[in-house]
Amino acid sequence: MTVTLAIVPADDVDTSAFICILAGDDPATTQRHSIMTDNPIIWSPDARRREASAMFRFMQRQGFGDYDALYQWSIRDPAAFWEALCDFCELHFDVPADRTLARPDDIMDAGWFEGARLNYASHLLRHTGAQPAVVFYGEDGSRRALSFDALREQVAGVAEGLRRAGVREGDRVGGYLPNCPEAIVAMLAAASIGAVWSSCSPDFGINGVVDRFGQIEPKVLFAANGYFYNGKRFDSLHTVGGIVDAIPSIGTCVLVPFAGDVMELDRIRGAVTFAEFTIAGSEFSPLPVEFDHPLYILYSSGTTGVPKCIVHGHGGTLLQLVKEHVLHCDIGAGDRVFYFTTLGWMMWNWLVAGLATGATIVLYDGAPFFDDGRVLWTLAERERLTVFGTSAKYLSALEKSGLRPKDEFDLPDLRLVLSTGSPLAPESFDFVYDAIGDDLQLSSIAGGTDIISCFVQGNPVLPVRRGELQCRALGMAVEIFDDGGSAVVEQQGELVCSRPFPSAPVGFWNDPDKSRYRAAYFERFPGVWAHGDFAELTAHGGIVIHGRSDAVLNPGGVRIGTAEIYRQVEKLDEIIESIAIGQRWEDDVRVVLFVVLRDGVMLDDALEARIRKVIRDNTTPRHVPAKILAVAGIPRTRSGKIVELAVRSVVHGETVRNTEALANPEALEHFRDIDELGAA
Repeated sequence: MTVTLAIVPADDVDTSAFICILAGDDPATTQRHSIMTDNPIIWSPDARRREASAMFRFMQRQGFGDYDALYQWSIRDPAAFWEALCDFCELHFDVPADRTLARPDDIMDAGWFEGARLNYASHLLRHTGAQPAVVFYGEDGSRRALSFDALREQVAGVAEGLRRAGVREGDRVGGYLPNCPEAIVAMLAAASIGAVWSSCSPDFGINGVVDRFGQIEPKVLFAANGYFYNGKRFDSLHTVGGIVDAIPSIGTCVLVPFAGDVMELDRIRGAVTFAEFTIAGSEFSPLPVEFDHPLYILYSSGTTGVPKCIVHGHGGTLLQLVKEHVLHCDIGAGDRVFYFTTLGWMMWNWLVAGLATGATIVLYDGAPFFDDGRVLWTLAERERLTVFGTSAKYLSALEKSGLRPKDEFDLPDLRLVLSTGSPLAPESFDFVYDAIGDDLQLSSIAGGTDIISCFVQGNPVLPVRRGELQCRALGMAVEIFDDGGSAVVEQQGELVCSRPFPSAPVGFWNDPDKSRYRAAYFERFPGVWAHGDFAELTAHGGIVIHGRSDAVLNPGGVRIGTAEIYRQVEKLDEIIESIAIGQRWEDDVRVVLFVVLRDGVMLDDALEARIRKVIRDNTTPRHVPAKILAVAGIPRTRSGKIVELAVRSVVHGETVRNTEALANPEALEHFRDIDELGAA
């Protein structure tokens, strides 16, 4: 094979960046690698903003002149870093730790702040006063607010109600609720007495809830009588009754009148209203618990079986989320923080942690595109949001809708836009700066339910580069491993964490020997956390995520991240969204691309040719799909993630075992028995 090396300037970037093109005789072997970067800087903080940030002040306090030096110290001396974080963020334990980090060479068995006692709820409720702690905004423009004092008072009353219902330290409390203030009150009340909180959103059916709560056996269930979505009211009482009947451990069901006053308590065993359950005049008296005492039980998506129950502790959750809010997002008292989420996604837990900073957290429950797509931006304007959090899918859909928020809404205080859930395409970076605001920090962040936080974060002292996540998060020893387990830079591979971090799960529920926990994260690279993302570390410390590892395509033995294909296909106006899988074919794997088209658009030969061309021109010939087919919809989890594995299973005639985990399981039928796919 003849190989030609050409060094050429990259388009639209500083002249110090170059592209290296390796061109072989076989065009399928052509690869494109960046020597420095082909992701140009599209925003940088000015000196005033940079130096006013908590990250800058923390960096200076520790004696470092740049973020990379601070980051390297945080993973080289983790005990000192986490101690410094506690001091800087004024996180105080009721009982000090005997030792900050024990067994530092073992992520699974590392001991953080052993001997310490604290309570998560006491830290989230440490601020007082009449300023709003929580603001709720509904689809119809309805608004409710709770001050810090009122929130603390309600938490105390519900905590006493839980005690009288027989809930003790370590017992589980479930929430089957919309994203409303009562959900926060119930969670904090449970945490304050040492109980364990777990939640699902009310769009889950009976089986989906029982698959989750049935494993953990809650004593008390908080539920709403209904919810609203896209202008319609949905009654929840039948489903709540079915859940209570199916889980004998539930002795009390506390009903929240979220969707009107109709409660019909006699339909549900052990039902009582939220007002009746709350004991007015109670004192807030949080119980100090061990650092790793269970706080939350979260769930894996469950699309390949019964969901895993992931247990997170008081201390690790507190330290990790406060670090992200204060340092990486520069959130503090006076900020107004919004994230579009439901109680079925860990971003709800992430959002609520903002209370610890003294910020006001803003809740919304309903359809994100209600009112012709304007509802969230009406909220942003009225509530003078400083932080707007959403998903990559929402930003892509917003762009396709033609709505340009900055042309219609006054957003003078908005300074940070957060995106997660899936990789944010470079074109979505362009859209945010063009259509939302040109002086924003846009932070695509990545982590997950598994760690209730992020491995890769934003950073107020660093520039934003098009298509990149800004930096590896402090205290998280993130690397990219090749197949042999060696760390690589500017190459695609597995995103791993090679050293302990405090928000690693306490374990899985009902997994006493931790065998399931070990199998989930540590089998690929023994002793190293393999997160399941296919990613790349750039020369300047940014991260590009190319998709989920288990969805990576492998035609001809070449690994391809699905996000690389989606970024190109969804540039085309005719296409709303897409999903790609690898189909077993003639002793190999071929790439099959499914597309959802705009109304009135046909997938003809000309459009297929354009799709293949945009993929080939911007990636490699290996990325070009062998088959392109139109479908009416794409299945997603309830947190909005597309499910390549479920589609792949259907295409191969295999059973998808837990469709309750999907928001739209009926979409799977679009991929069943498609004649055009033939048979391998």
